[in-house]
Amino acid sequence: MKLALFASGNGDNVMAILKAIDQGQIESQAVALVCDQAQAPVLSKVQPYSLDILLCPPEAYPSRSAWEQEIIEFLKERQIDLVVLAGFMRILGKGLLQAFPQRILNIHPSLLPLFPGRQGILDAYQAGVNQTGVTIHYVDQGIDTGEIIAQEKLTIPKGMTLEELEEEIHRIEHRLYPQVIQEIIKELKGESL
Repeated sequence: MKLALFASGNGDNVMAILKAIDQGQIESQAVALVCDQAQAPVLSKVQPYSLDILLCPPEAYPSRSAWEQEIIEFLKERQIDLVVLAGFMRILGKGLLQAFPQRILNIHPSLLPLFPGRQGILDAYQAGVNQTGVTIHYVDQGIDTGEIIAQEKLTIPKGMTLEELEEEIHRIEHRLYPQVIQEIIKELKGESL
């Protein structure tokens, strides 16, 4: 089973997934990284791994469809089985979704459908809710609207700072995402859970 990881920034979830593969918690091989930001720290973090990297800032392409087509060809050439978005801050279009139906996962730092979009942690914190969490879902054409695969709740105690909340959310993400990826891989292989 071959994975492609998509990231736009720091790459902490990418590194958690690669570590889980190294430790045998995910029975798969990460073969590719797709990144849309030339200055993203994830690019240097993955250097010790032998990943094929596609650096594809959308502004370098004549159209959105040309950008997507480049990504699709890159993934198909590498016979990718599962696409894992790990901090990829772009909406995927119909072309990619049709090329990998029910094979694109995303992680989001809130209990969807609450607080979708780029700032899920901040939005939950500013709303003053007493509970938030992490959602893993299939990707569709909406913003964080795809079918939910797994969620884990986190109670926000009074007095918790935004930084503490971010740390707790990331701790959940780094544990939960590899677990769910492994479950999906088992399902795709036809194994029982």
